Amino acid sequence: MSTRPRYLTKSRFKLAVECPTKLHYTGKPAVYPDAKSDDEFLQALAEGGFQVGELAKLMFPGGIEVTAATHDAQVAETDALLQRDEVTIFEAAIRHGNFFVRVDILRKMGTQVELIEVKAKSFDSTDPHAFRAKRGGIVGEMLPYLQDIAFQRHVFALAYPGLQARCSLMMADKSKAGSVDGLNQMFRIRRDGRQARVEVRAAAIGEPVLTCADVEAEVQEILVRPLKAPGAPAGATLASLAQEWSERYVRDERIAPVPGARCAHCEFRVDAPVAGQRSGFHECWQQAFGMGPEGIARGTVLDLWNFRKKAELMERGVVALADVTPDMLGEPSASEGLGAYARQCLQIRPEWPGGGDFYLDRELLRREMGQWEYPLHMIDFETARVALPYFAGQRPYENIAFQFSHHTIAADGAVAHANEFLVTTPGQRPNYDFARALARAVGARGTVFMWSPHENTTLVAILKELEADPHPTADAPELMAFLRSLTRRKIDAKRIEVGDRAMVDLCDLAERAFFHPSTRGSCSIKKVLPAVLRSSAYLRGRYSQPVYGAAGGVPSLNFREQVWWVREANGGVKDPYKLLAPVFDDVSLEADDEESSEFGEIRAGGAATMAYARLQFGDVAAADRGRVEAALKRYCELDTLAMVMVLEAWREECKQR
Repeated sequence: MSTRPRYLTKSRFKLAVECPTKLHYTGKPAVYPDAKSDDEFLQALAEGGFQVGELAKLMFPGGIEVTAATHDAQVAETDALLQRDEVTIFEAAIRHGNFFVRVDILRKMGTQVELIEVKAKSFDSTDPHAFRAKRGGIVGEMLPYLQDIAFQRHVFALAYPGLQARCSLMMADKSKAGSVDGLNQMFRIRRDGRQARVEVRAAAIGEPVLTCADVEAEVQEILVRPLKAPGAPAGATLASLAQEWSERYVRDERIAPVPGARCAHCEFRVDAPVAGQRSGFHECWQQAFGMGPEGIARGTVLDLWNFRKKAELMERGVVALADVTPDMLGEPSASEGLGAYARQCLQIRPEWPGGGDFYLDRELLRREMGQWEYPLHMIDFETARVALPYFAGQRPYENIAFQFSHHTIAADGAVAHANEFLVTTPGQRPNYDFARALARAVGARGTVFMWSPHENTTLVAILKELEADPHPTADAPELMAFLRSLTRRKIDAKRIEVGDRAMVDLCDLAERAFFHPSTRGSCSIKKVLPAVLRSSAYLRGRYSQPVYGAAGGVPSLNFREQVWWVREANGGVKDPYKLLAPVFDDVSLEADDEESSEFGEIRAGGAATMAYARLQFGDVAAADRGRVEAALKRYCELDTLAMVMVLEAWREECKQR
């Protein structure tokens, strides 16, 4: 039996604040699979969390990193360093009883100590309300980070009562712009499974884009006031709860679950466990509500789309979707088409005039389609927002638009993958070239479509960049006019500027006109496309044949004779995005060599950003660069093809009835 110590660490404290019951599930991946562990790791890779930590260290020359392998050795190394009158320690190991934390940066000056938590989170150091709302309360999105450093402060005070600590958060500062090209590329990530190491190649990092904010007042408030956590007794503080959680964790005792709306995002939910696996989510709901896997599969209040009173229903004992009645959902919308209330009603009672597998408001669609101008343009963008800038003048998390795909539908129904754009050249800022290429692609005629507001947000960001550019390009006026024509942008609290050719959001249209039970109310393209493929005889007939990318078929820039409608063994239809796997196999994205193995599947969220970041290094082999770029193009092309398929299916339905 393992004798490895069980400590309440920073990550486990954060987990317990979210849901104390999760302490029983965490750290047991073979029994309780944790979906969030991989998600958070990939997010840190995509956004540059590992790189931010290394840059922060460079801002404190002479700092000493604790590198010992075991808990005992780490604590001993830290304790020895703290005997010095002045010292800066990276990854200081602080232990007291059942608590163990690693402090990102610890600065000691006599008996005064500064604890610095480094985060890739962005903030604006010039904003007086970055941490405090106008009424004085702590800003909600900052609370988890402040609770994190408050917990470290608590443990440090217990371990070193003779030292006086203050707390700071160091984060990416959106008010600062990088002053050197290639700051991001100075910190190269080498990935080995779920481990990452950063090779620092920094010469001159220029002006800092990270800012250290004093959060002592906020930390003090968190320490003395009651801490809100599921099941926490009234008045319980961080200190008392942390002590209880640590004791229960050491004994591996399950804390009684107190389910709530947050369960919708439980990382320990496994709907189809394999041998030896268990679902923490299902165990909680069985204990709290007596609801087994079959009942959960039939639907719960967590499945209600865009419903903000899930917690209230659960407190009233309404848990199963079948027990929800329309009067519990609020008021119908007066707007045209399906509002939130109507979609929720369809979820609890999937019945509609005419019956069938899905609901489609054909009259609404016909009216909308009657306003469209051909050719129709489907566009999808890939962008990168990272903490450390790629270029001088770029701010943390400023948008880099590096790729788009463009499909067209002609008035006679002819479909073509007409254009694409991809720039990954190291050191080349692509935004203006992106806008130029898009203007050439969509021309001056035809309705332009997006799926969700991402494309609008991206074009507005490029427009603002052009407006603020102190050295505008010769074609800046034309580019700005083009971007204004396609976008909707908020001018002030009361005014929205709408371009004369503003993009149509197909996600919004789907919310108003389409419902399929399998989507559970969601209108994500990743949910809508499989549902439409299952229900459309037209798509089955068209895309079950190798017409896509075939001579005389649908022109494609990246596929040849691709079949998109594929029946699964269980009688369903295979998700087209999963058909991209052979594409990645042939580009060796998971090759054995260290260079190629850094690239994950581009199908995963955020992976396109990671691929772009990796391609910013000039030493990537030409063959690897070509393979990854080809994979990016195929993925992006499928995004706009998905929009085409949805419109084709709707158009055929509108013709038939």
